Amino acid sequence: MSRVNREKLERTLKRRFFYTPSFEIYGGVSGLYDLGPPGCQLQNNLIQLWREHFIMEENMLQVDGSMLTPYDVLKTSGHVDKFTDWMCQNSKTGEYYRADHLIEQTLKKRLLDKNTDPHDVKNIENILVTLDGFTGSELNRIMQKYRIHDPVTNDVLGPLAAFNLMFQTKIGASGQLKAFLRPETAQGQFLNFNKLLDINQGRIPFASASIGKSFRNEISPRSGLLRVREFLMAEIEHFVDPLNKSHEKFNQVLDEEIPLLSRRSQESDESIPVRMTIGEAVKSGVVENETLGYFMARVHKFLLKVGINRNKFRFRQHLSNEMAHYATDCWDGEILTTYGWIECIGCADRAAFDLTVHSKKTGRSLTVKQKLDTPKERTEWALEVNKKLFGSKFKQKAKVIESILSNFSQDELISKHEELNKSGKFSCQINDEVVELDKSLITIKMKSTLQHVREYIPNVIEPSFGLGRIIYCIFDHCFQVRADNEARTFFSFPLQIAPIKVCIATISNNSNFPSIVKKISQILRKKEIYFKTDDSNTSIGKKYARNDELGAPFVITIDFETMKDDSVTLRERNSMKQVRGSIDDVISVIDRMTHNPEAKWENSTLQLSPIKI
Repeated sequence: MSRVNREKLERTLKRRFFYTPSFEIYGGVSGLYDLGPPGCQLQNNLIQLWREHFIMEENMLQVDGSMLTPYDVLKTSGHVDKFTDWMCQNSKTGEYYRADHLIEQTLKKRLLDKNTDPHDVKNIENILVTLDGFTGSELNRIMQKYRIHDPVTNDVLGPLAAFNLMFQTKIGASGQLKAFLRPETAQGQFLNFNKLLDINQGRIPFASASIGKSFRNEISPRSGLLRVREFLMAEIEHFVDPLNKSHEKFNQVLDEEIPLLSRRSQESDESIPVRMTIGEAVKSGVVENETLGYFMARVHKFLLKVGINRNKFRFRQHLSNEMAHYATDCWDGEILTTYGWIECIGCADRAAFDLTVHSKKTGRSLTVKQKLDTPKERTEWALEVNKKLFGSKFKQKAKVIESILSNFSQDELISKHEELNKSGKFSCQINDEVVELDKSLITIKMKSTLQHVREYIPNVIEPSFGLGRIIYCIFDHCFQVRADNEARTFFSFPLQIAPIKVCIATISNNSNFPSIVKKISQILRKKEIYFKTDDSNTSIGKKYARNDELGAPFVITIDFETMKDDSVTLRERNSMKQVRGSIDDVISVIDRMTHNPEAKWENSTLQLSPIKI
């Protein structure tokens, strides 16, 4: 799609009120948007399809967590310290820029400049591939080396500063409980793990899911709906045994062919993804395990179902410098739009990081207990507490401290054992307090026990969806221009995702037509087919055109013949083909095609009479 068509697309979206800038009559706020009626309905359809494709198909346990999240939760998860972007400011204008976006924007223009040194071209291409993993100092060096200035004024920008992307707030009248608007929906699933495990009768593996709003205080939101400050997410947390990451339904997706841009390919300066079946990808080790591969294949199927162009999607594996320290493998589902490749989905193996850190912080066990068929002897480091002295020293805090100590890993116990032997004491952080423990209170030694139950913290495979970004990509991929008339545009939404399935249009404003409109409306309503009516005093051609711009797949046209024989015309959006039949027969075709994605127009309309245009 050309830049001109992108402008046409965004004008169409706003004119038909798919979305609009929030608070527009007050001047608007950058990065905030309201969805209008067709935008809301398309979003509802996308959520419903997502629930059917993932939650219902995989029997997931849905959680709806609070959007307000206490400081301690996000401090423990790492968001307070690490959820940052690097920004720079023009001291003259006061304008802020996100450094990596500014670098990307500027260097992409340099690549198109014929005067750019060929030696620099290779370096620039390498920078653009690895940009997501750069530190603040590395970004700063790039800006200085390539003299990246304010893109509007060409002023030299100030030094880079870290900016935390979370919206901070306070809970309660006293304002003493610090909190944030959540930057993701995942934490509510991790914190409720024990309850979810109990509902699943203590069995692993299982998956939970959340759908809801998240918030990120973007430094300089641009690219329309793609980079916003309030957005809809859907996240899955699939809890799995770290010793067995196979998936019982992996054989069902073995032959799903997906485009993969692996880490090795990127490091070899390749940019074209390799198409391979997910079975081949897992077998060869390109994708780490079956469960991760299974969800990647299911994500691919979902995106094709909702209207994403097969040739404009890829999975890109994180480079080493992009990987979160706790992740073992991570792939971004990226969709090509007129803004370039946009990350819309992340599929990651997060290991046991989240449950581990929350367990250590709270002293609550977030583990799975598996009864062993044959008991096993286990020799390991163990920590024992002198309960009498411990209780008298720490009083009401004793149980909390003891619980946190009980969650020490073997590596931590070895380290503390060495400290005890060397200095006779060690200290540890217990919530906001540093506690000192000596040999009179604590003993750490090797201990052998007969293990009847295996206890472990499960690993997590996480597919995370930016539904708002996917919606924009659907707009981008489904926006079409009529071959014979560039002024005529339409959205070729798949039937399941289309916000309006059918429009009831009248050929004129004849006084007999309203009763027929009412009759058809009642039938469609009973069949749960979403529709709208257009009985305005304008030509039928204009009615077709504006409903094409709403992406309505069908139009039922009431004309003067309808009053004679109860017949109507049915028009199909993409081909503009028209057929005619009785009201009941026409609605039967719409019903069949709406509720059966495999149904084809040609086969579904055989009993109706074609109309030559």
